Amino acid sequence: MRYLIALVLGLTCTMSAVAFDWRHVSAEYWVVADSEGKIIQGENIDQVRSIASITKLMTAMVVVDAAQDMDESLAVNHRTGLRRFSRSELIQLALVHSDNAAADALCRYYPAGYDACVEAMNAKVQALGLTHTKYYDATGLDARNVSTARELIRLVAVSSGYAPVNLAAKTPQVKIQLRKKWLIFKNTNPIIGQRHEFIVSKTGYIKAAGGCIAMMLNTDKGIRTVIVLGSRNTHTRIPEAEFIAESQ
Repeated sequence: MRYLIALVLGLTCTMSAVAFDWRHVSAEYWVVADSEGKIIQGENIDQVRSIASITKLMTAMVVVDAAQDMDESLAVNHRTGLRRFSRSELIQLALVHSDNAAADALCRYYPAGYDACVEAMNAKVQALGLTHTKYYDATGLDARNVSTARELIRLVAVSSGYAPVNLAAKTPQVKIQLRKKWLIFKNTNPIIGQRHEFIVSKTGYIKAAGGCIAMMLNTDKGIRTVIVLGSRNTHTRIPEAEFIAESQ
């Protein structure tokens, strides 16, 4: 109960009125950094952790890097049935709705195939000097996809330079027309479109990772990048990340 009260107070009071007690964050691994990537505060920031669907930021980046046709129609065995989506739509589905079939398809249609896509993901983090970040699949369902809160600060900064990532961070829902029917896919970050100016936002959850989110947003103190790993569940990750961003 005290945990819930603390979150409510933090989300409804002004910065000057709240002295945030970091013990009320259930996430065991988190960090907040300024616009230059300088770490302001954090906990267990160099601990290697499973990152779940935060993986999809890198999936999107390597697909964009490959300069493939964004309008190309691709067949996808989606949960809604066998559908055709453009590559651009698949990127938005992967980033906005954290759609695993979309992320998987992006790598399957990558030049030279799925394995080459994952190799490109790992090559990119190596080039960035992120020695603790590793990928085994495109979705984040593989618990071996790992990083650290510190390294994800850098990854988010790089992803902020990609237009599809920026678009996803401003998109409350994706609407895709298939024949006469519209499919609506909501953003897994429900506060997008309600408050804050997001630059990057990607959630994640699998049992091994707990509730996760990597985000960059504007606050009244400037741009803040927040990484939360190992939050209690999918309901706690966003209030905690928002609380951290607004408190620093």
